[in-house]
Amino acid sequence: MRAALAAMPWQPVNRPSLPIGILHELLRTRRPDVEVTEFHGGIRWVEFLIKDSGGDLGPRAVMDIAEYGVLHGLGDWVFAGCLHDDPAWKDAEFRAYAEARGLDVDAVVRMRPHAAAFIDVAVDEVLAGEPHVVGFTSTFMQNAASLALARRLKRLRPELRVVFGGANCDGVMGHALHRNHPFVDYVVRGEGEEVFPLLLDRVLAAEDPADLPGVCWWNGAESIANTPTSRPVPPAAIPLPDFRGWQEVFEASPVREHVSPQLVMEGSRGCWWGEKHQCTFCGLNGSMIGFRSKPADRFLDELSTLVRRHQILDVLPVDNILDMNYFRTVLPAMADLEWDLRVHYEIKSNIRTDQVRALAGAGMATVQPGIESLNGRVLKLMDKGVDGTTNIRLLRDCETHHLTVEWNYLYGFPGESAADYRPVIEQIPALVHLQPPDTTVRIVLERFSPYHERPELGFARRAPAAFYRHVYDLPDSELSDLAYFFDSDPAGIDEETAGALEAALESWKDAYPSSYLIAEDHGDLIVIDDARHGRPRTRHRLPGWRAAAYRALGDRRTEAGLHRHLSRHGQAPPEAELGAWLGEAQADGLVFRDGDFWIGLATGSAPHRAPVLTGTRA
Repeated sequence: MRAALAAMPWQPVNRPSLPIGILHELLRTRRPDVEVTEFHGGIRWVEFLIKDSGGDLGPRAVMDIAEYGVLHGLGDWVFAGCLHDDPAWKDAEFRAYAEARGLDVDAVVRMRPHAAAFIDVAVDEVLAGEPHVVGFTSTFMQNAASLALARRLKRLRPELRVVFGGANCDGVMGHALHRNHPFVDYVVRGEGEEVFPLLLDRVLAAEDPADLPGVCWWNGAESIANTPTSRPVPPAAIPLPDFRGWQEVFEASPVREHVSPQLVMEGSRGCWWGEKHQCTFCGLNGSMIGFRSKPADRFLDELSTLVRRHQILDVLPVDNILDMNYFRTVLPAMADLEWDLRVHYEIKSNIRTDQVRALAGAGMATVQPGIESLNGRVLKLMDKGVDGTTNIRLLRDCETHHLTVEWNYLYGFPGESAADYRPVIEQIPALVHLQPPDTTVRIVLERFSPYHERPELGFARRAPAAFYRHVYDLPDSELSDLAYFFDSDPAGIDEETAGALEAALESWKDAYPSSYLIAEDHGDLIVIDDARHGRPRTRHRLPGWRAAAYRALGDRRTEAGLHRHLSRHGQAPPEAELGAWLGEAQADGLVFRDGDFWIGLATGSAPHRAPVLTGTRA
């Protein structure tokens, strides 16, 4: 048997597809009789655009759409015309949608005429391997391009078997995709490591997969959806991915000159926080939120093997959250490695200062902590288990230890009010030396999230997001099962308050590159060098008990808790004097307050920042 594995746009062009790497290795070890080829559609799409557009479109435009177009299905619309054999499919409707939302879709519109010819090229490359089965992995905006290619393949080779899997196929989404696209023979719903090799056995034996959990298949003209398993794939069944095919394609591609490659790997699946306190807006783990993690020695062995094999030091674990046990097992071992690793990890925002130091020592370059807000009441509505001062502490400590923080500011939660945002907006000018959020966005209703599963939490009305109508020719009853994103009535703060928040955060972004607030601790005296944008250059001197108090505010404390701490060390001033000093420190922007809690804002060292240059080439 010959099998082709395909990852279509908008797979990141600088990273291998983890599902393809895993499935290829599974087949290599468990089904060595299966000859596997790979189609890396993300890379091929950029190559094709560079050539077909005469260099007008290239990696930057593709990466921008892949990163910022998800909430509006921009990448899917590019290929929707191919899916429906109509180059003008929903063109006017899409443009009206974009204009109403103020979206810049110039690159999207210019890409669309190239899509059909790209699908022709993709068909030729996939069929060159004469596969019996083509497996597509689909997440977010990969559906339309994958379906367009699958449809063409089945037209040319009706005997070919087409299999879909991936996050877009989880739960009812997978059955909807299957029953509405007859050219898709099978859909694997849920994790595929155990099912996919067995499905190939059924295909080879020309047998129905009626006994395979989660598989959708055709019984004549009827789409059958087998009940998915409730048992998650154990870490022992997840092999080290084989990325050699991807690297061969990447190294030979002109795309290599435009982007830096990253390796992807996983240490865990699911979310240990979400198992008990799933964030109300988050649906990313789908139907398999149960947390399971690879043992430390195995994670380190896989990391070592991948880095040595591919000679790439930029590594992106795709885990939804870092296993806290890794702080005492994996991270110390990584710190001892002789490689100059750049690792990117998703973490919980309530880690301690010493744990931030451990991350930096282990070669972490970027962390994504899911901060989402700086107000404790809003964070409680999210079920985050933290408050604003906890999140500020992390931003401060990451700045001290030169860790890049990727985070977004979310709003629009049922039950929030303008009063929750005013204190944050007022204090943002004091935060400009810390790393600002990448984006500010009203939350979108996601399938699998508590907000979606429990309408009583505040989103009673829900409809498939409007952009799906520009991609699929299906009634809302089917889109309701196919969709991951949903439209609902806006909740939380009004647009006036949202606008004030967005303006304040934009000012934060502008001020950050030239802002510093650095504390020098001399024991009985702390001197804080204040060079934040919008403030006069100042050196704040905190002597005696004030130095002890500011040092104690390295951790979040209430005013009463701070007074008790100083009392235990024989340094407490009268309570009224301490309260007055906290007010002065807040006026000077040296502390941040969220409700009853306070936290110090000064970093412990000067951050490393590239100079802001003018006149550089785009």
